[in-house]
This record gives sequence, structure tokens and C-alpha cells, in this order.
Amino acid sequence: MENGYNHFESKAIRTQSKRTANREHSVPLYLTSSFVFEDAEQARALFNDEVGGNIYTRFSNPNTSEFIEKMCLLEGTEDGFATASGMAAVFASMGALLESGDHIVSGRAIFGSTHQLFTQIFPKWGIETSYVDADQPDTWEEAITKNTKVIYVETPSNPGLELIDLEWLGTIAEKHGLILIVDNCFATPYVQQPAKYGAHLIVHSATKYIDGQGRTIGGIILGNKELIEKIRFFCRHTGPSLSPFNAWILSKSLETLALRVEKHCDNDLRIAECLDYHPELESVKYPFLPSHPQFELARKQMSHGGGILTFVVKGGLERVTRFLDSLKWLSLSANLGDTRTIVTHPTTTTHSKLTEEERLAVGIQPGMVRVSVGLENVNDILEDIEEALRATKMVEA
Repeated sequence: MENGYNHFESKAIRTQSKRTANREHSVPLYLTSSFVFEDAEQARALFNDEVGGNIYTRFSNPNTSEFIEKMCLLEGTEDGFATASGMAAVFASMGALLESGDHIVSGRAIFGSTHQLFTQIFPKWGIETSYVDADQPDTWEEAITKNTKVIYVETPSNPGLELIDLEWLGTIAEKHGLILIVDNCFATPYVQQPAKYGAHLIVHSATKYIDGQGRTIGGIILGNKELIEKIRFFCRHTGPSLSPFNAWILSKSLETLALRVEKHCDNDLRIAECLDYHPELESVKYPFLPSHPQFELARKQMSHGGGILTFVVKGGLERVTRFLDSLKWLSLSANLGDTRTIVTHPTTTTHSKLTEEERLAVGIQPGMVRVSVGLENVNDILEDIEEALRATKMVEA
């Protein structure tokens, strides 16, 4: 790998696999399932981990290796493993390390599928989870038991944009000898690097901002060598590997990550400021908005506010449904982190499998809308939102 660059953008652009004899400027695709051995002795040495090299693409491939190397540099970690999806990364980060009888302490505000993993899948294997609230720091240590092995958090959380003090949480993890796992999908390494605050593992749905253009699915787990080695063993034999083609796309996408995220954040802050205290909205939430309850924490551990905002439309489910149907060109989708602005209704889509009580506990009201602000002209985005609010108000009148 070519590295040694000091700045984020240079690392993301100039870290590449070694050029072949063809002297290509852009890294080629390695669409091969297996690799040829020079002789029987090399094959034996490779399979016994005595030398490094590629054996089989389920284990490693030059394209996935380049993607991992870039992400390690950007997040400041030692090693990583790339997976077929973000949820594969979430699952493998814990499935590789936990045993029957182990216990997880998790922030209550997490992605819907992660909640299903904790409440429906892990319990079948004797792994239990206790939820704690971001705004009740005293309860975190109270939730830790003698069987606790992992602390798991999203910050900012999906979709409520709750923040957790990573430095404080890293201290708790160190004090109790626990593995701190942070889902850094919403922030990306351009906005925050959890490893600086003591996170042992960082997971991403690379489907989101890492790709940034809604083209592919992927995930990645990053962290220290000892933990990643266990995860690599687990993934090698269970098979949630990222394909070379998707790895190539994601690695190329990292070349524009800084530019894209910078623009996402600029657009998002502008829209949040314009909608804050809007008469048709009950509330607006964005980490770099002074009205956010954890604004100071956001400024402490994030360089920007991110590309997601939420707001609650007055009038509840009936009104918000009409609002969504009144949008002229913003996309209604369950994805985020795209160049295109995406509007999502968590209550009926991404978090619909939670009970109403569970949704309300993490601030998901029936009228909440999650907006993944894209790279279009900010005035066009804002106009579509405001016109839909006006249209539904007129219908009510």
C-alpha cells in the first residue's frame, strides 16, 4: 500500500494496492474466486498463516484489502475486516466475541435491525442485552454485571440523533475491562474517530456515506489486531465477505468522502437553521443546532454536525402521511447517505418492528421524519420541504 500521507483526503485518495506490470493508475478489479500458488510449499505456508497472501476471495482479495487499509487509516485503527453489509458487520463484531451467558450493555437508541438482533436472535444463544439511555449516565455502570462483555452504542443514534460522550464511555469500558463497540455510520471517520476516545471496535454500514451514491451494499469492522483476528477467523468460516466488485466501488468512493460529507453537513446545517422553530413543526433536531440538547458534546467530539436531521410534523401520523405524499421530488426511501436527499418515516418503516412504547422511549414520535440531506442545491431541498408543509396546512384549513 502507498501511504504515509498526513491528511485525511490524501490518505483516502492515494492509498492504493501495489500497481501491476500494466502500470495502471486506477486499481483494477480482481474478479477471481481463488489465487494460484507458486509451489506446494507456498500453499502449505499460506494455509498455516506462516506467510501473508491471498488464498481465496472469501478470506481476502486485493480489492477488499485496499478498502480495509484505507478505512483503517481514516479511522486510526490497526486492522479490519470488510463484510457484505452493515448488519453483517454489526453481527460479526459481536458474534465472533460473545459466548452463551455473556451480556451486552447497549444504548437504547439503535437501528431497528440491531434491536432485533439483540432481542430476537442473540437470546436464542443465551446472550442478553440491557438497554440504557444516553441522557441518564448514572444508569450505565448500574447496568454492568459480572457477565457483561460488550458496550455497544450509536452516536449520533438512528434516527433520534442522540449523542453519547465517547471519552466518558471509553473510561467506563477501560475501568470494567469491557469491549466498546461504536457504530460510526452516521458520522463517518471524516466527522469523528471513536478510536481516539477508547473504542475497541468501530462498525460501519458502508452502504451509506462510504459509498455515498446509493449503488451498493457493504460493511466493515475496524479495531485492534487482537480483536480483528478473532473476527477474521469467525468471518472466514461463516462467510459474510464483501465482494471484490463492491470493495472496489467503496474504495473508489472514499476518494470523494471528505468533499461529499463536507457538503452534506453544510446543506444540513442550513436546512436545520431554516426549519428550527418552524410554525408547522413541533421540533427540529440536528447535532450542530444550538437547540440540540447535547450541542456542546457534539462540538466536542464531532468536527461537523453530520448529514442527518429529524423533525416532528404537527398533526401526528395522519398529517405526516400527507406531508410525505406532498413532497414533489425528494426521495421516499429507507436508505441514507446518498447524493440524493432521502426522506424516511421511521415509525412505519425502519423502526416499525419496535413497539410503540419502544419507539417513544427513544424519541420516535408518529410525526417524526428523518431527512438524509443530499448534495442538491440547498434551496431546492428546502423549498420542497416547505411547500409540502404549506400544502398540508392548506388541506387542514
